[in-house]
Amino acid sequence: MAYVDTGLHLQYGSFEEARAWIGSETPPRDCEDEIERSQIKYFCSLVEDGNPSYWDEEWARAHWGGILAPPGLLFVWSMPLLWRPGGEMRPPTIATQIPLPGDTVINVSTDSRFLRPVLAGDRLSFVERVIDVSAEKKTQLGAGHFITTEITYRNHRGEVVGVHRNVLFRYRSTPEEARP
Repeated sequence: MAYVDTGLHLQYGSFEEARAWIGSETPPRDCEDEIERSQIKYFCSLVEDGNPSYWDEEWARAHWGGILAPPGLLFVWSMPLLWRPGGEMRPPTIATQIPLPGDTVINVSTDSRFLRPVLAGDRLSFVERVIDVSAEKKTQLGAGHFITTEITYRNHRGEVVGVHRNVLFRYRSTPEEARP
């Protein structure tokens, strides 16, 4: 079986190198675009959510100060574009930059805390931080490491609007002889 690049641009290294990343954080980065009402409406139509906070401008203004972004979109706002003409691409997450053995990742858990309303027209920025890298664990998927990261989101007024904690499992899916 040949090694196949997963497209995640994973960095490879030892557990000791990975542990040195604990506490590391990215510089603040801006989300691609301001929070847009059309994206809110599109998402709500997909999940069939008729909450007037997302649809009725007058109602939302009276209760929130404007059209509210659904909490489920918080993580989406920080996702990088998959392609940009002539542009340099940003890694999808700090977790892919941590040097570890293992060529495959799977999401294990997500915990989001929503601290302030995010409204259409807001501009968000975020900082990612490495919380923990576990010792190697053996699972039914294979041997690998659990990586815990946290993203803190701020609005254009500098207020923390949410915190997203995520755990990925990075493991070896290929036979020993096919690994990089």
